[in-house]
Amino acid sequence: MKKWLKAAGIRALRTVAQAALGAIGGAAMFSEVSWDIVISTALLAGIISMLMSVAGLPELEKRWYLCAKEEEAKDDETSYWNRLWWSFS
Repeated sequence: MKKWLKAAGIRALRTVAQAALGAIGGAAMFSEVSWDIVISTALLAGIISMLMSVAGLPELEKRWYLCAKEEEAKDDETSYWNRLWWSFS
């Protein structure tokens, strides 16, 4: 679970920064930046990133709920189907 939280947090933080830069870049001058829109856009991007990370992270071999049970997941049939599923994604 710690591995998943770290990977998902890093991914979400990068997404928040990219969304904020995109929203700021939409203004012609820095004084014209609507900070309410920048903050709401960045927060929404972070929330969506965390929700998308639930489906899986390419940085991790297993899904987040299998990271806690690494030894069990190696021999588990579910592990086989997860690897098969992600090989086609």
